[in-house]
Amino acid sequence: MIKQDEVLEEFFGDKKIIQNVSLYRFTSDSILLSRFARAKAGDCVADFCSGCGVVGFHFACLNPKINSLTLFEMQPELADMSRRTAEMNGWQCTVVCTKLQDIPNSYNDKFSLILCNPPYERGGFEKDDYKKAICRKEITITLPEIVESANKCLKFGGRFALLNRADRTAELLYLLKNKNLEPKRLQFVSGTAGAKPYLVMVEAVKGGKEGIDILPSTANGL
Repeated sequence: MIKQDEVLEEFFGDKKIIQNVSLYRFTSDSILLSRFARAKAGDCVADFCSGCGVVGFHFACLNPKINSLTLFEMQPELADMSRRTAEMNGWQCTVVCTKLQDIPNSYNDKFSLILCNPPYERGGFEKDDYKKAICRKEITITLPEIVESANKCLKFGGRFALLNRADRTAELLYLLKNKNLEPKRLQFVSGTAGAKPYLVMVEAVKGGKEGIDILPSTANGL
């Protein structure tokens, strides 16, 4: 079950998640998003840029009444880790190894909720390992492409919950509204209480009416 450079980490109660010390490892951002997003009974959920599956798995543990979970991850090693994590814990999910830009049309209008902790840093990766860099930086996909893919895969009335850098808030809201994904909830995240926010979390509704609920800022959300 466990391969070279992999470790088992405590996850949710007595559950475990597989991590690889040579690849990108999840941070608190993933837990922030899984707690920010709200579930409805019977939701068909997708996790975009899923990595080792942490956002989708944590969300499913918090919300056991969802109907299904599908993970989309382009790196085969990370997709394989998430498959084995699901098998080890007895979780039912589908793992699709693909770029978001190449998601098959069979997933059009399929999901009632999409979660996404995307790569949101700009700039090169000359000093970084490539496989780690593409999880953090917009090298293989851009924010407009992520929003386009979400619009394609969401049902009308479906929700899209994602996070990004706080200084990209205006760009994020513009891109969402431009694709008929109406921002409905927004929360800033800072490192400590009263500090300048470094992240923003947004939930948008496909075809939703205008009007956004600005939640109180949270310090790390944990």
